[in-house]
Amino acid sequence: MPSSHADVATEHASRYLQQLCKHWAHKFPVEFDPHHGAIDLSLGRTVMDADAAALHITVSTDEAGALERLESVVADHIKRFAFREELTFDWKPAEA
Repeated sequence: MPSSHADVATEHASRYLQQLCKHWAHKFPVEFDPHHGAIDLSLGRTVMDADAAALHITVSTDEAGALERLESVVADHIKRFAFREELTFDWKPAEA
């Protein structure tokens, strides 16, 4: 299953994790607490972990060619929540 990972430096990781999970909870299966979240989107699965310095995101999909789209959808939504700061999403292939 193609997967990628990004560590996004921010002091507000828990806030963004919870906002994203709440945002999609009406449409998709979601489970979360302040430090961990998982969202099963139609494009694939997003798993997030928050600590004091960063939001750690892993996305995975069964659909060939959908990984870049999933990365973009997740990053774009978080960037909207984080409009007060400039976040960098440096997606890398996830280690198996």
